[in-house]
Amino acid sequence: MALPKLIVVLGTTACGKSGLGVELARALGGEIVSADSRQVYRGLDLGTGKITEEEMKGVPHHLLDVVSPNQGYSAAEFQRDAYAAIDDILSRGRVPILVGGTGLYVRAVTEGFTFTDSKPDPVLRAELEQKTAPELYAMFRAETGRTLSDGEENNKQRLVRTLEKLRSGEGLDAPASQPRYDCLLLGVDYPRETVCRRIDERLQKRLDQGMIEEVARLRAEGAADAFLDALGLEYRYILRYLTGAIPSREALFDELGRAIKRFAKRQVLWFRRDKGVLWLDMEGDPVGQALRASEEFLAR
Repeated sequence: MALPKLIVVLGTTACGKSGLGVELARALGGEIVSADSRQVYRGLDLGTGKITEEEMKGVPHHLLDVVSPNQGYSAAEFQRDAYAAIDDILSRGRVPILVGGTGLYVRAVTEGFTFTDSKPDPVLRAELEQKTAPELYAMFRAETGRTLSDGEENNKQRLVRTLEKLRSGEGLDAPASQPRYDCLLLGVDYPRETVCRRIDERLQKRLDQGMIEEVARLRAEGAADAFLDALGLEYRYILRYLTGAIPSREALFDELGRAIKRFAKRQVLWFRRDKGVLWLDMEGDPVGQALRASEEFLAR
């Protein structure tokens, strides 16, 4: 029996995924399911680039603002909620469009990963939480023989969860998969120099709109510094600015901009590994190209 059809818009940060998804949804009678590991949190708006109500242009969006700061939210939980949203959209005769740049979230849905039922061990969690990131990284290296880079070696929250998975026997390799949907993968990217320029322009705009004030408000409302730091990028670097570790707005712009560009490069490497992606000509007519591919896909 043919699998239900799902259109997916994926790719690099600051390259227009959200806008493209909206245009496709308007043309095809679709609804958006967000696949972003930070946009699931309430109140994290400017720092995550969360689409505004005006930018949605009346298109329903799902899996935005579903959990509160300080709460955990795993890829398995995302998959469960995404499946529910996509199946609901299909049941109403609408077209589901998965949009996002969190590679694991996207693949959890498109490849149908089968996650284990292992739960965090509270005793082990408490033990690991007392250790520093360098100590956790040393444990990770000792147990796996692998190294990490680009800041992952300092991401305490992720190191804790990774060590929990290792201790539970879950392992680090990709889980088994059973695809649930027939997917059209549409890739969004620009040449490297264009991506860097767009990142700088977007960063300046968000700072002007109050991104620093957003992080200060989140802290005042109870978001833990450890939570904000684990989110990485905007929240980690603005936290460092607010606590004095980064001395000026100019230094913040420079350090954060470089970190986002490194992240964008990792995104490209992640998504380019998938040979099934149709990479759109972003300097041509990406909406027209995506719409034609989508109409052909849906007609099959």
